[in-house]
Parts: sequence; C-alpha cells; structure tokens
Amino acid sequence: MYAKMPKAVRPLPRAGKDDLIVIAGAGGFIAGALVRYFKDKGFTRIRAIDKKPLPEWYQVTPEAESICLDLREYDNCRVAVRGASEVFNLAADMGGMGFIERNRVDCLRSVLINTHLIEAAYRAGAKRYFYSSSACAYNTDLQQDPNVRALKEEDAYPGMPEDGYGWEKLYAERACRHYREDYGLNTYTVRFHNIFGPMGTYDGGATRSREAP
Repeated sequence: MYAKMPKAVRPLPRAGKDDLIVIAGAGGFIAGALVRYFKDKGFTRIRAIDKKPLPEWYQVTPEAESICLDLREYDNCRVAVRGASEVFNLAADMGGMGFIERNRVDCLRSVLINTHLIEAAYRAGAKRYFYSSSACAYNTDLQQDPNVRALKEEDAYPGMPEDGYGWEKLYAERACRHYREDYGLNTYTVRFHNIFGPMGTYDGGATRSREAP
C-alpha cells in the first residue's frame, strides 16, 4: 500500500484590490477591524458576514457589503463565499472564558461553521482560506505550572485543549491542514492570544440567550 502524497500548494500572488474578500464573523471585534483594514488598504470588494443583526455589530464599514447569515448552515456558506478570492473565517460563538466555561455546546456548534465554510470556499474556487484559532487549542496540562513558559506551536499535541471551545478550534486546524494536503487549498491558521483594542469591549463581553439548534 502506497502512502498518499499531499498535493503541492503553490505560492500565490497577493490579492488584487478588485478581488472579492469575504470576512466571516465581521460583527465581532477582530473581524470588524479586519474589514476596516482591507477598506483602508484600498480593496473595493469586501463582503462582511455575521449572524447578528447589523445594529449589534461592533463596527460596520459602510463601504463593505454587510450581510447577516448564520454560517452554521451550508447553503448560507455557499452564498457567503460565492465569487470569493480569499475567505477569512473568524466566525464563532465566543464571549470570553466565562462564556466558554458555561456554554460548551454552543461553542462546539462552531464546528458546523468551520466544516461548511471551508468546503464551500473550496468548491467556490477560493484561492486562500484563513482560519482564526485560539490559544485554547493548546494542551491545558502545559498551562498549570505557575512558572509560566512560552508555548511552542507543536505544544498543542498531544491534544488536551480547552473543553468544548478548544476542541472545536483544534479540529478546525486539522481540517485546514487536510484541505491543504489533499486538495491543494492554500490555508492559513493563527492562534490568537488576548486580543484587545479600540472598538472592543472592556466590560461585559458577549452575552446572548440560548437558541434552538
């Protein structure tokens, strides 16, 4: 039996200013800032997606096409990425450690976003796919020592991430890796740590009522 060889991922030129950039989770803090960043860089076609009603977004960039869609549904993902050159997935149910600890099922449902969006992006012919992971993907056993040491990328394995939210993140990282290896989709993953700044929330964090599946 022969081992399967991963498909080569070729370096791509930078996106053109008229290429369609899709940013999921744009009603949140980081993704909202990313929409504004692309606008300030002169990109003319930006599609911002979030399931929250527009008045609840942290910030809205008027020049962007802002759409309210629940990306847990595959058909909505297909609509979101239609014609996209690059897709940035920053969509998730998240509201700080308190929210994560009390709403594990809600956090795990973000697996639906991650699975459906990368599949839709691949089928739509997107050239690049970005996934925003989290420090919660790291092995929690390495974070018990009071003499804190810097974590390396490979410290996420053996896997023992934050329950619920962290497992969802680690799974999505693997999905990005395999779409790159099997299908040649250019995927990129980062693990965010303690992001804050203008247009963010200092007190309160995210709160919402439970929704039916």
